[in-house]
Amino acid sequence: MTSPPLRLDFAALSDVGRVRKDNQDSGYAGPWLLTVCDGVGGAARGDIASSTAVQQLRKLDEQPQDDLLASVAGAIHRAHDRIGELVEQDPSISGTSTTLTVALFDGERMGLGHVGDSRAYLFRDGQLTRLTKDHTFVQSLVDEGRITEEESRTHPHRNLILKAVDGVHDADPDLFHVDLAPGDRVFLCSDGACGVLDDDRMADILGSGTPDYAVVELVRASLEAGSTDNVTCLVADVLATEGESGAGTGADDLTPLLVGAAADLPRRNRGGMAGSMAGMFRGHRSGDTGELEPVPAEAADAIVSDPVDPEVVRYAPRAPRRFVLVKRLAVLAILVGVVWAVGGAAYTWTQRQYYVAEHEGQVTIFRGVDASLPGVTLTRPYEQSSVELDALSEYDAGQVRSGIEASSLSDARRTVANLDDAQIDPADQPVSSSTDSTAGADGGGS
Repeated sequence: MTSPPLRLDFAALSDVGRVRKDNQDSGYAGPWLLTVCDGVGGAARGDIASSTAVQQLRKLDEQPQDDLLASVAGAIHRAHDRIGELVEQDPSISGTSTTLTVALFDGERMGLGHVGDSRAYLFRDGQLTRLTKDHTFVQSLVDEGRITEEESRTHPHRNLILKAVDGVHDADPDLFHVDLAPGDRVFLCSDGACGVLDDDRMADILGSGTPDYAVVELVRASLEAGSTDNVTCLVADVLATEGESGAGTGADDLTPLLVGAAADLPRRNRGGMAGSMAGMFRGHRSGDTGELEPVPAEAADAIVSDPVDPEVVRYAPRAPRRFVLVKRLAVLAILVGVVWAVGGAAYTWTQRQYYVAEHEGQVTIFRGVDASLPGVTLTRPYEQSSVELDALSEYDAGQVRSGIEASSLSDARRTVANLDDAQIDPADQPVSSSTDSTAGADGGGS
């Protein structure tokens, strides 16, 4: 088999944290594979989902011979199926699920698969780039511009994930490639780390030291920043294999690391620990730092008894959205129907209204309302009388031109009858001034 141009030097570390009683994170780091899974499930045992997923994914840890993304997608599907089998065997864990971020390395690039809110980053030339996109409610708010990335860290619903591998719903993972170069550093973590550390802080830690040093400092910094969740970090350096002397490339450096719930290693008992040892990270290759002093019992109880425990919210991921277009069309159809019904009712009401106005020089009863809308006719002549506008007094004619309201058709007809009675007899009309002048002139002549 051809020797690949690049290799990985990796480290992994998982800590239960200062508040949680159980570690529901699982992680694995090997020569060809990096993966972090964060169990979701609470009483439904999220640790089972995360460790089951890692046990399926770790089978990928050999030099890939096939398409990277196809291999990753297949492994995620197998993890999905295995979790489903466990739920069928034990209904008490129904609802268990896990986030999943996996990177398969072929010696030149990585194929990544991602579901949920664990993350993958690339640290290159002093710049930290986030490779994955969270499947969370707050990420949708960030994408819409409604909140900032910084505000998302303290949003009350920051723990609500929209996608998880649960053995029931299709996970539909994000799949993509990342090209690598010597000197790159790859970082995978659960949200116990990225949920409290900003990019600048992570970049500062990733910018120096070995992978072992980096994972220890990342976990330490996460807990000191106030993380109340399990914390899992994987760091892998990308190194060139050509021209190496062989130093530092022994089997020990390539020993795979299994951490967190998947390692099934209980936390150390701190009862006899000397005060000088508190805060130190020993034996981190075994998967659990387990050395930081826990927060006081009162504070831990307050967090656990909080009626809105963020982990409880997290343990109810939303099912993947299906038939989105059909649902939107159905909502649109309902809205159109409502508008049509309201418009129809309004139009029917207008056709029961009457008023008196002028039409083609005659007093006319109109049906509808004396108003107009673009493209809609709300009134039309209903009964045209024999009363001519010119036969009315100037005042009555003005009233008719402006429109005379009526409470009913009968009321409109009474108005027309009154106007008929008010017509001026042509014989009673005053003679115009010009006629008078002419008559005066004729009289003077005789």
